[in-house]
Amino acid sequence: MNKLTALAADRVGKTSTYDEVSQATYGSASETTELIGNGNGNDNRTKARDSKSSTTKSSFPPLREERSLSCLGASCQYFRENFTTITIVILLLVIFALAGENASSMGEAADLVEDKQSALDIQWRPCQVYLGDSTGISSVKVVQTSLGDPSTHWGQIPCLVRNEHRINMNNFDETQWNWFFSSSTMEKPIEYGMPSANVKVDFDAVAHPEREPIMGFGGAFTEASALNYMSLNEEGREAVIELLFGKEGLGYSLGRVHMNSCDFSVKSYNFDDVDGDFNLTNFDVKVEHDVTSGMIEFMLQANNKLKEDWSEKGINIMASPWSPPAWMKKPTWNDPPGALHAEGMTGSALPNCLREGTGPDSRYAATWALYFSKFLAAYKAWGVNLFAVTVQNEPEFPAPWEACAYDPKNEADFISNHLGPVLRRDHPDVKLLIFDHNKDHAVTWASYILNKTNPSSDFVDGTAVHWYAGGMDRLLDGSQGAPNMHRLMSMLKSKDVKKDHLVLGSEACHCPSTGYAGGDLSVAWARAERYGHTILSDLAAGSNGWVEWNLVLDSLGGPNHLGNMCDAPILAVPYRVGGKHNVTVLPTFEHADFPFGPVVGDTRTREELNAMGFPAEYLDKGVVVQPMFYYMGHISRHVRPGSRAVHAIADQADLGTKAFLQTIGNTTIAGGGINNLARPGIEVTLWPCEGSTRQEWTMSDDGQLQVFGHDWLGKPTVSCIGSVVDASFEGILLSPCDGSAGRFTMENRVNSTVNILVKNSKNSASENCVIAKPLKNNGGAYGPRGGAQVAIGSCDSDAAMWNFDSTSGEIKSNFFEKDGGEVCATTGWPFLQVGAFIGPDGEQNKTIVVLNEASEPANYVLRNGDGGVFMTNSIPSHSIQTVIL
Repeated sequence: MNKLTALAADRVGKTSTYDEVSQATYGSASETTELIGNGNGNDNRTKARDSKSSTTKSSFPPLREERSLSCLGASCQYFRENFTTITIVILLLVIFALAGENASSMGEAADLVEDKQSALDIQWRPCQVYLGDSTGISSVKVVQTSLGDPSTHWGQIPCLVRNEHRINMNNFDETQWNWFFSSSTMEKPIEYGMPSANVKVDFDAVAHPEREPIMGFGGAFTEASALNYMSLNEEGREAVIELLFGKEGLGYSLGRVHMNSCDFSVKSYNFDDVDGDFNLTNFDVKVEHDVTSGMIEFMLQANNKLKEDWSEKGINIMASPWSPPAWMKKPTWNDPPGALHAEGMTGSALPNCLREGTGPDSRYAATWALYFSKFLAAYKAWGVNLFAVTVQNEPEFPAPWEACAYDPKNEADFISNHLGPVLRRDHPDVKLLIFDHNKDHAVTWASYILNKTNPSSDFVDGTAVHWYAGGMDRLLDGSQGAPNMHRLMSMLKSKDVKKDHLVLGSEACHCPSTGYAGGDLSVAWARAERYGHTILSDLAAGSNGWVEWNLVLDSLGGPNHLGNMCDAPILAVPYRVGGKHNVTVLPTFEHADFPFGPVVGDTRTREELNAMGFPAEYLDKGVVVQPMFYYMGHISRHVRPGSRAVHAIADQADLGTKAFLQTIGNTTIAGGGINNLARPGIEVTLWPCEGSTRQEWTMSDDGQLQVFGHDWLGKPTVSCIGSVVDASFEGILLSPCDGSAGRFTMENRVNSTVNILVKNSKNSASENCVIAKPLKNNGGAYGPRGGAQVAIGSCDSDAAMWNFDSTSGEIKSNFFEKDGGEVCATTGWPFLQVGAFIGPDGEQNKTIVVLNEASEPANYVLRNGDGGVFMTNSIPSHSIQTVIL
């Protein structure tokens, strides 16, 4: 039995198996659990169980009931009761002193050998914290949300504490007593559970010191959100404001609002529908529609709550147009032949929606720019000071809902000829953001518009991006474009774009429908995990913030006047007030007719939903709080405005183990559960090897490199590494296992490495090898090994040297060895991920977010910049933890 086992067994009063020790020491996270030890000697802990007399044999004296030793009399009483123990302590200290360093070293070595043996048989690692000057850590708090205990959100995990300074009779606790007898002042951390991972965090290495800090997180005040917010009673509305903006909720500090209608409106509308009104004399300066719908009130309440609870300056809201009034737009293919302008605001002509184009003489472009100014002034009159506008929502998409298409040249011309000068004249404090579309073409647009030779570059303050994938595969949303984010940051530097240029994630959501309506908790949880992954990835690349789509929707995911139903972290279900269920009462503004069938969540009782992680306390107020909300809160509550990302990555453990790879006898098994990223369109990337099914490849008889898994709905999937480099992402994607897949053969190189040749590549024979492709931006906060790409290139380069381990299924590269070690070909990203941040006040506020998407738990060790350990822990399957230092 190793030392921690003995200690925990002592606490529960019996010789424990590791499962029993796990329950006693780790317990189940709860909101009221307090950290065991707070680093200053004061006892903050919550006991795992009542202390009992121990029958366990160990090197530690039995634990005794805590008592105050603050007075001389109590101290004397303590020494009388523990005379034998203290005598033994003194004798042992004398023996240690006489034995010298050799005896101490031998003792540590023996412990470590025993612990390695224990690690072969156990899968669990308790939370241990190492406090003191050598670690630079004075206090730690760990909170967790887990699918294994879905009804507990942001629950605090108890941790055992090792302090450097132990002898202080006024503040002497059980944990310090037990570790006081270790063979060194600061006992070395032990690898308790295998397999394991090193999570390396360097708080001194800010990833993007030259860029603006993180602005925060938020969502969109759409008409749909406002209508749902207003449909609740006063108690429900107060709950929503607290949940989204309050101290007990997400603390959102960013927002977005549509200028004119969008698809998440009840119908199309604008504020000046008079054809030919080039001076906008008929513009509704009171923006009455946005007032009566509740949008303005929703924004004002959010702003007040943020300032009241967080002592921050207020919420930063940007505006984005979906479409100008129809009279400003060119006819579309749906309009009658010979029409002078579009009949409605939906759809768009290509490549430019505006009548007369965007040249300097276009009356409609000039009027549309003036429209921006009038809208900003109208909102300001209501007390909503918008901090930015984007030129156009999704300019590449002539959508079936409100739309206005541009290409890069037309958007640049509109900025330089019209919008830029108008904003500088009328609203010089309002920032102008370009693009506002998916990551696949963000670099192309920014490179053109921000070119110093282009007059538009002088007016631009930032770039907005969406998280959606191209096409209609909604399970790819949030999965594509991470390398392009790094490429965008690198391009900003190369073009000498001003350092305060913002990059914001301006829209993200899951479609179709809602997790609550579908009723499958595993799908709702997978949606939450995708949120967590994408936010951490964007921040690592240098993003200044992340704004999701609708703040509040109804149970179906609407209203949306085109039937484009989507999900949101919070849903309004006013008909459930008072504990009602088995009833669905759609609001009068919702005209969809259950496009995806009955709302499963409505058939469940409050108690059933509460057990699934949808809190009953909010259901009783007519509010559904979904898992996405809690995953978001693990980041937004702690990474406050002014924070910065620092270098962090999940790596292999020092003992040579990996987070999920297991060896049973002579068989090596990739762990982590079924791979839900084995689908065409996922990027093939390189990450530290974790031994998971996301890094397990099989060579078929015809030379295809295959990966297996299933999607969120349980449908089996198989995909293959493609044969070409994708033009938009500049790396290889997974493809169907058909003619588009690569056919590979392996040729030996030096030191047991191979070239992986693409037999059906169109490249020349010397340029048709699979290669490791470094990320631009040096990989941001993840570093060079955190998501490097796989491409096709020169067979003679070191980047083309691979090791294919047919036993584990790993395709390994040592191309980044100088940056920390080997990497493995990965479907998208690993199961185990991390993000780390320092707060606005630097050293006083540090946050680490650990995300485990696997169906198995993972043990990890937290190491600081110099390699020292300051915490060890285990994260359950499908869980997220936030470590607050």
